[in-house]
Amino acid sequence: MDIRNGPSAAIYAHIVGWGMAVPDGVLSNADLEAIVETSDEWIRTRTGIRERRIAGERDSTASLGLRAAQRALDVADLHPTEIDLIIVATSTPENIFPSTASLIQHWLGATKAGAFDLSAACSGFVYGVEMAAQAIRAGGIQTAVIIGAETMTRVLDWQDRGTCILFGDGAGAVVLRASPTPGGVLSSVLRSDGSGSDLLGIPTVGSEDLRHSDFHVQNGHRLGKMFMNGGEVFKFATRVIGESITQALDKAGLTLTDVSLIVPHQANLRIIQAAARALKVDSDLFVSNLDRYGNTSAASIPIALCEAIEQGRVKDDQHIVFVGFGGGLTWAAMVIKWTGARPPEPGASTLIKQQRRQASYLWARWQTQLRRLNRRISDFLARFLPIQRQKPDQD
Repeated sequence: MDIRNGPSAAIYAHIVGWGMAVPDGVLSNADLEAIVETSDEWIRTRTGIRERRIAGERDSTASLGLRAAQRALDVADLHPTEIDLIIVATSTPENIFPSTASLIQHWLGATKAGAFDLSAACSGFVYGVEMAAQAIRAGGIQTAVIIGAETMTRVLDWQDRGTCILFGDGAGAVVLRASPTPGGVLSSVLRSDGSGSDLLGIPTVGSEDLRHSDFHVQNGHRLGKMFMNGGEVFKFATRVIGESITQALDKAGLTLTDVSLIVPHQANLRIIQAAARALKVDSDLFVSNLDRYGNTSAASIPIALCEAIEQGRVKDDQHIVFVGFGGGLTWAAMVIKWTGARPPEPGASTLIKQQRRQASYLWARWQTQLRRLNRRISDFLARFLPIQRQKPDQD
């Protein structure tokens, strides 16, 4: 039933599906010892990271995001044509344009969905969920897929041991669905401080700094490669996590005692520990999986959420907090009331829907080939036919 037909009733945005995808390739700290001057002990004690996933030749930001979205749709038991909006939060898009979201929209066969990329670095997933939740509450859409997807290892300077040890690749996704039942996304706080743009970023073709020929040499910045002032970013992160969580809880009319789980951006274990101390809560309240994945930027929160669900740490009617921080500088926190969404029980109806989804993905791939073939034929005929028509006149 489309609840948009009842505009006077309150509408809530609930998470009804989730999924993650990571590359098969693993880069351990021991492997990094052969690349840069570092050690497993140094990395573990300062970051908490033991290994990270590395995109292979066939992996891309779009392909990882597609796999995560497909798994989220399986959990939600929805067909791609039911999607109204797709948002991809990423700092490593497939292209400057077209958007990574548009590619995923087509590959899914989500023929009724709008799609766009969102750039807010490691805070991007929380930003994306809030944008979709606002659209659902306003009655403009009913179903949205929000994806955090990154191939961070492809923008790293592998000679910079301060950054290349930190990052990995992966994707996570959630499905937001409109419902008249109270719950779901309760509140959020989105913030930005552009004065910190010189602390963390990836210069690209539109960079104003490219006007100065010696800027990147003097500051150690390379076009298309990440730079980071680790010390300053660490201080920024430890300050804003506690502040933004408290502000989001205030907006929801809750306190920390109401929170069952905090899913933070996975940047550094010491940042999470510092945040726990600042909030005066046990660090076990925070989800942490960066020992196995490193910092996957916009993908880290949805990946951590998926694993927390699999581990049974997310239960009905719990209040959960998302908190992200990163380049921009940006930061964001969100409070969600988990409303018991769970994978559908196996059955004939579910099997039929799963088969329909697979058929949609297959048809979308065939459509791509057919449309490209049609364009080539049309282009050939446009060039060939005028020549044929001219020949009788020339005779």
